[in-house]
Parts: sequence; C-alpha cells; structure tokens
Amino acid sequence: MENNTGLGEFLRARRARVAPQDAGLPGTTGRRRTAGLRREEVAMLAGVSIEYYRRLEQGKQHRPSAAVLEAIAGVLRLDGDERAHLFALARAASPASAPGPSREPRPASRTPRPEVLRMLDIVAPCPAYVLGRSNDLLAANTAGMRLLPGIEEWPVRQRNTARYTFLHPRARTLYGNWDEVAAATVAHLRAVAGVHPDAPDLTILIGELTVKSGEFATLWQRYDVRSRTNGRKCFADSAVGRMDLSYEAYTVARTDGQRLVVYQAEPGTPDHDAMLLLSLTDAPAAPSAP
Repeated sequence: MENNTGLGEFLRARRARVAPQDAGLPGTTGRRRTAGLRREEVAMLAGVSIEYYRRLEQGKQHRPSAAVLEAIAGVLRLDGDERAHLFALARAASPASAPGPSREPRPASRTPRPEVLRMLDIVAPCPAYVLGRSNDLLAANTAGMRLLPGIEEWPVRQRNTARYTFLHPRARTLYGNWDEVAAATVAHLRAVAGVHPDAPDLTILIGELTVKSGEFATLWQRYDVRSRTNGRKCFADSAVGRMDLSYEAYTVARTDGQRLVVYQAEPGTPDHDAMLLLSLTDAPAAPSAP
C-alpha cells in the first residue's frame, strides 16, 4: 500500500496533467489507461530508475538531490511556484525535517507589529488588511474591513478570508469572479501547506473547509499551487456597488507568514471613485488581534 504523502500526491497530480506528446514522447494509438504520463515515462525522461521514482511517489525515497528534483520539475513542466513547492515538499518528507521534542510546530503569531499597523493608516484610503499565514484576518483599515461585508459578525478568531470565500453567504454575490478567487485561494493554501506541512492552524482550516465545502474539496484535490502575491478582484456587491480592484500582497519580514494586502484602482476611474467611497460608508467593527 502506498503512503499518502504530500510529495507523492503532488507528483501524481502533476504527471496526470502532462500529455506524452508535450513531454516529447511519440504519440500512441488507442486509449491509455493512465491520464498523462506514466511513472516509467517520468523516470526515463528525468534520468532516474523506475524503482527510484516509484519510491519517491510512495514516500519511501528520502532526500532526493536537487539535480533529481530539477529534472523531475522539467519533465512535469512545473512553473516557478510549483517548482518551489516540489522542493518544499521534498524537504518536509526528509526524516531530518520531522518534528521532534524540540521541533514541535508552533502556532503562528496573530499580533502584527505596531509598524505594520501604522502602514494600514498610511495607505488609506486604499483598502488594506493584514493576514496570517492561513489567511486569518489580523487587522484592517476602515476601507479594508468594508471589503468583506459580514465578516465582522464572526468571532475574531473565526475571521479568515479563505473561510469567508467558501462559507460566508455574502461571498458568492460579493465576488463577481468568485470562481477565480476561490481557485486562487486554494492554490495559495496549497503553497503555504507545502512550507508548513504540520502547522496546526493550516491543518484545522483545511480540514474544516474540506468537510463543509464541496467546492473547496474539489479544488484541493486538483493540487494547483500558486503564491498569492498580486491579482484582481471584482467586487460586484460591495457597499458602494460594483468595482474592480487590483491588489498587491507584501510579505511582512520576521513573521510567521503575515502579509500586508493593499487594494488600489487607477485614479480618475469609476473603480477608484467607488473605492474612495468605502471610507465614507457605515463602518463595521474592525478586528483586534487577541
């Protein structure tokens, strides 16, 4: 029986998406029993033995070399985020990285530094908030809080943008591009889970969303990986009507994965005017980090 390791899941998911002809293999007639590449094809193209690659997928081959991982990344046509995820999973699967008495996973900090909190005021009236590594909403300026209508009704420790996207009743009407936002949210959580595979906050959140949301469970099984550093969101049902905003997510130094997320729009556009109105609408209670 195969061990259900994150590394094995990722490799199987990625090779299932690579067509043989895209990997430079000759086309075949008839129907293949395996979607994408077979194990032996990946092994051959990467220059490793079939047994070695099989053990790698089964979680029985530890400490693969950087050269082997680079070769496999090339065969599977991984992009930058996926390659980084592959290396993170390989490190996590190594016995040397297993948690021990002095290496128990620790909870992520929920307290942004005062300097980071001041940034929320500095960027106003642009909406902005601070997220923890698992997307917990740790702090927000006035406009940032109003981007997520209804989240203030949840207890502080329940306020999480991934949970909001999949479980809050307002999210589906709020986001005009909900499918894109949902897929990007899951891909980001996959990337973070590769770096922090035993993090208790991630484990609890992913377990909750898998049980409560069929869409999340389906997207999680796709094994898409993407570091969420920028993008666009269409707010179709905000407090000020429809607006399209771009965002940038900045990693906060010396934290357990906290990010400062700032939204903006081109000055002089209807989107920018709508964004500015957010600061003038009735304000929900802003979160305060415990």
